[in-house]
Amino acid sequence: MVGLPAVENREKILRTLLAKEKVDENLDYKELAMMTEGYTGSDLKNLCTTAAYRPVRELIQQERVKDMEKNKQRETTKANEEEDEEKEERIITLRPLNRQDFKEAKNQVAASFASEGAGMGELKQWNEMYGEGGSRKKEQLTYFL
Repeated sequence: MVGLPAVENREKILRTLLAKEKVDENLDYKELAMMTEGYTGSDLKNLCTTAAYRPVRELIQQERVKDMEKNKQRETTKANEEEDEEKEERIITLRPLNRQDFKEAKNQVAASFASEGAGMGELKQWNEMYGEGGSRKKEQLTYFL
């Protein structure tokens, strides 16, 4: 049975998951790892994915506001109806992920398994009795009985 990752391992997992992402240089991975007590590796991946969507959502919201302002401006200046629409090329840059992104993501992504819950106690007990941590290890059968 594999247990939940410790703080050091969660920090390593987070660093690996965020290696290719643009992350704020002030982001404290150790603090982030401590905030995610009880999270599995899969939970951490979901947390990082949810946090990574926040800058994207903000950018989309900003673009919607800009489009609404442009539409209002066009309505007020309808004198130039036959004006060619200019397609503007822009380079879109997302802001780096920051601590607030992870705090907000943590509110949406909870630990999938409670380490000290009733189910976990029963699972550990079963593992001790019948699983790899239990009686199977104690009884070493040899080839020559």
